[in-house]
Order: sequence, then C-alpha cells, then structure tokens
Amino acid sequence: MRIKGLLAVLFTTVLAFAVALPAAMNDSANAADKVFKWKIQSHWPASSSSYEDSLKKVAEELKEKTDGRLILEPYPAGSLVPAKETFSAVKRGMIAGGTISPGYVRNEIPVAGVASGLPYAFKNVWEVAYFHKWMGLEKMLREEAAEHGVYWSTDKVYPTELVLTKPVKTREDFKGLKLRSSGILQKFLTKLGAAASYLPGSEVYPALSSGVVDGAHWGAAQGAYSMNLYEVCKYHMLPPLNIAGTDVWIFNQDAIDKLPDDIENILKTTLETHFWERTNQYQYLEAVTRAKAVKEKGVEVVHVPPEEQKEIREVAMEMWENEAERNPESKKAVEMAKEYLKALGNL
Repeated sequence: MRIKGLLAVLFTTVLAFAVALPAAMNDSANAADKVFKWKIQSHWPASSSSYEDSLKKVAEELKEKTDGRLILEPYPAGSLVPAKETFSAVKRGMIAGGTISPGYVRNEIPVAGVASGLPYAFKNVWEVAYFHKWMGLEKMLREEAAEHGVYWSTDKVYPTELVLTKPVKTREDFKGLKLRSSGILQKFLTKLGAAASYLPGSEVYPALSSGVVDGAHWGAAQGAYSMNLYEVCKYHMLPPLNIAGTDVWIFNQDAIDKLPDDIENILKTTLETHFWERTNQYQYLEAVTRAKAVKEKGVEVVHVPPEEQKEIREVAMEMWENEAERNPESKKAVEMAKEYLKALGNL
C-alpha cells in the first residue's frame, strides 16, 4: 500500500509538471517575442541633421537587430513636451526615452555642466572622446543619472561653433551681441559681454531672420546648414566655443529593466558603437559642409587671432572653476580635465 501511495504521488507530480511545462515555455516564448514600442522625443527638430543621422539611424538599427522587437518611435523637439522637460518626462516614465543636451540638466546632474563642454578647453575631437570613454567622465555621468532612474549614453563628440550675421574677431566684438545659446556656453558668452539667451531649435531661424538675435550655435557647420542658418548668417567663427559630448540619449531605467536580456544588450552595444561611428562621421561631414557653405552660401570663415584667443580663454577658465564648485563630482571632473590638458601640453 505504501508503494502504491508513493507511485500515486509520483504520478500526480509528473502530471502536474507535464501540464505546467508547456505553459511556462509558452510564457517564456511570449516574453521573448513581445514587441516593445518606445516613444523617443528628440531635442533636435526634424530639420536637424542629427534627427536623421542619429535618432532615425539608431531606431532603424535596433529594429533590424532585434527582429522588430524594439521599436523606437521618433518625435521631433517639442512634439510631446518642451525640449528642456524631456529629462523629467523620461525620469517619470511619461516617455521611455529621448535625446537632450547635457546643458539642459545641469541642475539635476551637476557634472553634466562639464559634459556640455568646458569652453576653450580641448582642441581636438579625439581628446574629448578619450576623456569620456577612457578617463571616466561617461561613467560619472551614468552614475549621477542612475540616481534619477535614467540611463545615460552620449550620442557623439563634436565642436560647437558660432554662426553670425556680423564678423566677430575680438572679445570687444562680443559686447552687445544678442546670441542664442544654452548651458555653460550661455554663461560664457554673457561673461564675454554678449546678451546670450536660450531658444528652442524651432525658434532659432525666425529669431535670426527677424534680427532678434545676431548669432547662434546649433552644433557647428552641419547643424547650421541643416537649419538654414546660413541663409541669414554669413560668418562662421573659429576656433570652436568648445568640443564636447553635447548630444545625449536618455532612457527610463524601469523601461530598460523590462526588456529581455538580449534586447537590453543590443540596445547598449548599439549605442556604444554608434558613439564611435557617429563621432568619426561627424568630423568628416563638418569639413565637407563648411566648405559647401563657403562655396554655395557665400559664408566667410572668421578666425579669432591667437592673442585674442588667449584673453578669451582666461574668461573661459573662470567658467571652469564655476563648474567645479557645483558638487564634488564636478570638481573631480574639472580637475581631471585640467590634469589631462597639462599632459597634452594644452594648459
């Protein structure tokens, strides 16, 4: 009787397992096949070159690499929320992700002030890429963003350069200029004597064409060309105001946590590969686009003389110290940048 009882228990257990296993396998299959559709609001207008070459390109890559299981639905700047509120919307889970400028979130993520670009610091794009990826700035940014439940990934490194309706070659020339800017550069340009204020991308061209502002930065040559700024601005100023990781992807961490492991891995590796490819591509396209603007739009490239650059950099370094005072991580990042610049012979 005891053996019969054991056999009965064993039979019941096997039967229950046989019934449960297909259901469990089905649930697992359903999870693996589930399609995740994420709304992604950009800070780029649809006319901006990066809307196509970064946002749409990454969306297409992810769709292909995940066999259609992760769909990024792109929205131009301001479509869902104002550009400067994108971080808050992602943090609260209103949207799954977006792109922003680090300058928009200096209050929430203090070290983002360093990421948005210490003015007149670095001379080459590769220096900044190394600073982000090898020296640890990207890690610091991710750690601060993680405190808000947000995953941070820099889109690319590139220069930020002014385009103007009048030539600017000296610090004195900045006085009285009305400029569109953002983040630390807005403070920097104001310190130089200009009246710098923030405008969303969609308002930059109307403000220039109507004379509300005398100049603006929207990236460098590609940004200016794609936004038609050279229709009004016939002067392109060099050297760059800064070189930095001025465009960033942000994602709600809870949304990422709901992804199957393979899709999460594809997302993160795709963003990492995109950083290097897009940074390299951007350098080439900058040179091509600037030459095109000179030839086809009658743009004049204006170089600030070395003696004037020295005076402007003294003002810039005051801004570096201001960023260092924001929090211990910002101080660490600025000191790291200064030591790096000394090693490069640039300080």
